[in-house]
Amino acid sequence: MAERQLDETHIRDTLRALMNQRGFSMARLGRYAGCSKSFIGHLCAENKTTCTPQLAERIAEALDVPLHLLFVEHASASNGRNSNQRRVVA
Repeated sequence: MAERQLDETHIRDTLRALMNQRGFSMARLGRYAGCSKSFIGHLCAENKTTCTPQLAERIAEALDVPLHLLFVEHASASNGRNSNQRRVVA
């Protein structure tokens, strides 16, 4: 199954810039996307590298941007677990 992967050179800048432009704190984006503010913080700090496809879509939707602006397809190794993940490269 494919994962979603953020452009590793722009994750922090792009995500934070979009959050700032749209007035989103980490807590607010977490509420809109259905995850914790600490998870958003980990994405911004490039500590987290995966999320579900549904969460990736909710983050893009909350920020009102196309999914492909934040995430790109990335083939994952299928070991039977987490085969439906989206990858965010740090």
